[in-house]
Amino acid sequence: MHKSIVIDHLCRVEGHGGITVRIKDGKVADVNMDIFEGPRFFEPLVVGRSYDEVAPILMRICAICSASHTVASLMAVESALGIEVSTQTRLLRELLVQGGNIESHALHLFCLSIPDFLGYPSAIALASDHLQEVKMGLELKKLGNTIQEAIGGRAIHSMNAVVGGFGRPPTREALLDLKGQLTKGLEQSLAAVDLVSGLEIPDFCTSPNIYAALSSDGSGYSLFGDRIALSTGDTKDIKMYKEICNERVVAHSHAKQSLFKGKPFAVGALARIALNGEKLSGQAKKAKDKLGLSSLSENMLDNNAAQAVEMVYSIERSLDIIDELLREGIKQEEPVEVRIRAGAGVGAVEAPRGTLYHSYSFDKAGRLTEADVITPTAQNLANIEKDLRISVENLIDESRESLGPKLEMVVRAYDPCISCAVHLVEVNLDEKRISKKESRRIT
Repeated sequence: MHKSIVIDHLCRVEGHGGITVRIKDGKVADVNMDIFEGPRFFEPLVVGRSYDEVAPILMRICAICSASHTVASLMAVESALGIEVSTQTRLLRELLVQGGNIESHALHLFCLSIPDFLGYPSAIALASDHLQEVKMGLELKKLGNTIQEAIGGRAIHSMNAVVGGFGRPPTREALLDLKGQLTKGLEQSLAAVDLVSGLEIPDFCTSPNIYAALSSDGSGYSLFGDRIALSTGDTKDIKMYKEICNERVVAHSHAKQSLFKGKPFAVGALARIALNGEKLSGQAKKAKDKLGLSSLSENMLDNNAAQAVEMVYSIERSLDIIDELLREGIKQEEPVEVRIRAGAGVGAVEAPRGTLYHSYSFDKAGRLTEADVITPTAQNLANIEKDLRISVENLIDESRESLGPKLEMVVRAYDPCISCAVHLVEVNLDEKRISKKESRRIT
């Protein structure tokens, strides 16, 4: 029976955190997903700022998901101030978000998760035997960055997307160039699906999941929506997002956790496909069927396959957006004029890791009085703990050398954005805590 397992530095995730598993009388007594990343205070930082200063600050919450934060922030500001943007602006913003989705999914699949399934400690080690696959993944990531640069002005932290529109719309030539790169990227994304289809997906963390994702009245799959749908059958307007998240403070974490009706839930690519997958079309639909995601999955390791499907979707959707923009003609339109007023609004976007909420209130001078930002990883933390508990229960008789990497796989499957790296997995017997010096390290 294990006394303790310490993973001193779990790489290939973003942030500082740890996992503590307590075992008593041969059974799992407690599982904590410890987050000891320091508080960043982004929300109070923007209080008192003018409406046009909010997005440029809050987009910096994350470099990988900066497009999603930018658009969610702008949507919240515009909702509060009663601003209606043009169809062209909505399409360009969606293209920006799709670029972020391509970039993030490619990075996670090829550099963070696929090495797990093929038995490599890193993407660098993977490249020693699978160089072409790693190069393909990096090219897909670059494609996502290129889209964000062309639409947002730079690859990270777009400054071209502003309240009411864009500072400078892209040219026809820029869109045609993107279309050529996306056509090649579609072939590469289908090759990525083939690669993922050959992976053996373990089932040690299988258990029922509640899924949540945005939903719209449109006929197609989307990363946007004005309602929140859950696999329980519940639906809520995005303005009622707090009734879904129900955030609570836990003693072992600097990050709050979310529970819906007292139960953990999951957001992200797998949740979106579970709830909206029937709306997929084209090559993305074929990819979903090929990877066996036609039913409600109870295995969060399938999130990696769902990301592969979404990468195909995001490329196909980006091509459709560009075709529509080219067909209608790019207009050199100015951002919508802002009429300052007091108000409150919510913006919601499906970021790569799941549903992202920005909620703001402004006074009559257009200065922010309150901000609330709920990220996907914060919503997933309780469900991660649930899956870790199931995994330890199923693997409790395995050796440290076997159990440790499998717990890492569970955490990485969620593609958590904690900020750098999860550091610690510790298993304690009969609630007796074992210090790191007394524990055996797994490297």
